[in-house]
Amino acid sequence: MSKRRTFTAQFKAQVVLDILSGTKSAAQICREYEIKDTVLARWKQEFITRAPELFAGNQGQLQQAEQLAELERLVGRLTMELEMAKKALGHVNSRWHGNGSL
Repeated sequence: MSKRRTFTAQFKAQVVLDILSGTKSAAQICREYEIKDTVLARWKQEFITRAPELFAGNQGQLQQAEQLAELERLVGRLTMELEMAKKALGHVNSRWHGNGSL
C-alpha cells in the first residue's frame, strides 16, 4: 500500500502561484510534481478562499483575541457555577446523611 505524501505549505503556495502566474499549465505541474489534478484544484481553491485573510492584518488578530477573551470569561463563569453547585450538593448531602431526614 502506498504511503500518503505530505507537502509543506511553502511548496503548495509555490505550486499555486505557478498556476496563477501562468508560467506553467496545470497539466505541466501535475506531471512535474506527480500530483493529481484534483489535489491541485483543491490547493488552488483553498489559496484563493483564504487570500483575504492575508490582507485582514490586525483586524483578524483582534477579532481572535476578543473571541478568546470571551471564551476565557465563559470558562471562568462556568467554573464558578460548578464550584457553587458542588458546595450546594455537599451541603444537601451532609444534611441528608447527618440527621437522617431533610
